[in-house]
Amino acid sequence: MLYRNFPGMEEAPVSALGLGMMRLPTLGGDSAAIDRAAAMDIVRAALDAGVTYIDTAWPYHREQSETFVGDALAELGARERVRLATKSPVWLVESEADWDRYLDTQLERLRTDRVDFYLMHAMNAERWIKLKKLGGLEFLRRAKADGRIGHAGFSFHDSNAVFNEILDGWDGWEFCQIQYNYMDEDYQAGLAGLQRAAAKGLGVIVMEPLRGGTLARLPDPALDILASYGVPRTPAEWALRFALDRPEVVTVLSGMGSPGQVWENAAVASSARPLSAEERAVIAQARDWLRSRQAVPCTTCAYCKPCPHGVAIPEIFELWNSVRMYGNKDGPASWYKTAYLSHGNGADACVSCGICVTRCPQGIAIPERLAEAHRELAGE
Repeated sequence: MLYRNFPGMEEAPVSALGLGMMRLPTLGGDSAAIDRAAAMDIVRAALDAGVTYIDTAWPYHREQSETFVGDALAELGARERVRLATKSPVWLVESEADWDRYLDTQLERLRTDRVDFYLMHAMNAERWIKLKKLGGLEFLRRAKADGRIGHAGFSFHDSNAVFNEILDGWDGWEFCQIQYNYMDEDYQAGLAGLQRAAAKGLGVIVMEPLRGGTLARLPDPALDILASYGVPRTPAEWALRFALDRPEVVTVLSGMGSPGQVWENAAVASSARPLSAEERAVIAQARDWLRSRQAVPCTTCAYCKPCPHGVAIPEIFELWNSVRMYGNKDGPASWYKTAYLSHGNGADACVSCGICVTRCPQGIAIPERLAEAHRELAGE
């Protein structure tokens, strides 16, 4: 296993592969019913493979992930062998006292008196405002001072401009966690944000290196392109190598679903080396082929927002494009229905006012394309 240092931190380096606890095996299709025996096998394999960074969060597995992690580390006597990370549920905080209340509950669930890496979860423009208004930054300082957390950071899901605003908005940030893979170099924080965070002395953690598993299940033509390199590699290995290639990245999180996946990914993280120009060209060719299948040329710049009727325009187009590019409808369609349609932010809320069209730098006929996306994602 390769190990890398967080900049400015005195602790020993951490494993280049981190274990994400958001996609553990479950029983009966119930996300809260973690298959504890199977999940324990994954944790054991990760420890045996040299993984030293474990990442969980308040909402994972409907609030059961933290409890499982605490139990697993206690049962295996492994708490001191790993760096433990979890995240504050910013969206649930309604008062200054809530910050401490949630952290103290998390410490109980995790069966520890200290979280090594504590993140403000899924930060965006709205949550950044709340964080400042309700004393979240002061809370982080206080929790560090009293020893309940070791290092303060944030995970991120919004535009690059918002990322820079948060990055520059507090001098106490020590690390950040961003989505980064070969399909998303220009998405959200992106490569530019990764490099800027590193330049400011922050350690960068990568999530979604396999884009929720889609980069491990590519259509045959994309697989053929990767195979043209001439060295047998799984599509997951290509994606992990791409993420690990950045020297600014400290660890890459993977939500592995079996001991076999752990060992496969650990093998990659034990032998990763800088990508060659030929390897980069092959990845770029596969990326270009996938992008050529997009349903709509949306770059998720979000200039179309806010929609006066609340339609999640770029998010819906991203899901639609994912269906077309990777040929897997189930995941995006389910997310569309649960995350947007059920909350009144689906494409069916569009009234064709046309305001978004005047803002779109790509010239997309947004209302018409939203109607198409809705038909495909909603199955109507």
